[in-house]
Amino acid sequence: MNQATGFELTLTRIIRAPRQRVFDAFVKPELMAQWMCPRGMKLAVSQLDVRPGGRYSIAMRSKDGDQFSAAGTYREIVQPEKLVYTWQWQGEAMPNIETLITVTLSEREGATELRMTHSGFPDAGMRDSHNQGWNSCLNRIVDMFDPRGSAATVTLLGNPLSSYVRTARMGLAEKGVKYTLEAHAPNTPEMLAVHPFGKVPAFRDGDLEMFETSAILRYVDESFDGPALVPGNVRDRARCEQWVSAVNAYMYDTMVRRYVLQYIFKKDDRSVLEGALKEIPGQLAILDRAYGSKNLLAGANVSLADLFVAPILYYVEQMPEGKALLAKAPNVQRAQAAMRERESFKATEPQRM
Repeated sequence: MNQATGFELTLTRIIRAPRQRVFDAFVKPELMAQWMCPRGMKLAVSQLDVRPGGRYSIAMRSKDGDQFSAAGTYREIVQPEKLVYTWQWQGEAMPNIETLITVTLSEREGATELRMTHSGFPDAGMRDSHNQGWNSCLNRIVDMFDPRGSAATVTLLGNPLSSYVRTARMGLAEKGVKYTLEAHAPNTPEMLAVHPFGKVPAFRDGDLEMFETSAILRYVDESFDGPALVPGNVRDRARCEQWVSAVNAYMYDTMVRRYVLQYIFKKDDRSVLEGALKEIPGQLAILDRAYGSKNLLAGANVSLADLFVAPILYYVEQMPEGKALLAKAPNVQRAQAAMRERESFKATEPQRM
């Protein structure tokens, strides 16, 4: 057995639960399974002997079937204050290095401060790779105990009137992910702190920060349980990506930037509006052919493609020419009517234009 020395990682969290309950989450298999692996993975406890000198063994499985196993020995147990145990990845492809984890739990005004130190890494790279994994795990333990659930760690930033923000919100709702919405306009200090280009939306999950709607929803889709937002077979996944790209490259510019926003911000450049009105029927006709007799653009279930298109069509319909434009695309109208019945659509409807 090779025990490394040198680099260490320290993480802290404030958890809204009694100290004993947090301690139990480290030593009871039914609680460990809810958090002791990064988002998007499942954990199984195969051995658990919680006493000094006792052994544990766990296995984490990703959605694509990859498995990662770890085992170790308990060195010190002081309920509900302290837990010290070794950690070693199992398997030929994993580093044969034993590291040490020290967990201390302190009472903090009705909550518990969790402090975890993982020491003995041979280099900064291995330490940093564990930093990502443990932060994701600790996000999950916060979610598990906090009355807000995942809204304690998951935050979406952006103006709720934005079609892209609504797409992200609908995706979170479809997945059943609770989140905190911080309403900020583009290019504000709050947005620039997360989104380097100042656009909306941006996203936080604990220490993780992310921008761009498609990237946010792909992370949410793979990290949380709930219906998949990306189809399961390669043809439908490609079609889904096709429509996300089409929205970003063509439809948003025509239908939102050069049409809807001309009315919302009362711009005087009539030539811009008229140019968009010449292009919108053609884009709606493309969508109409894509829907055909179906109400979805890619696969048998709601996907990112539908979530990107629906908020834009909602705004088009509100504009003076909108209903007449959509009347020429009956398949689009039918599909949009079906989207309007979804709870994710109803719950995210803008409060004002």
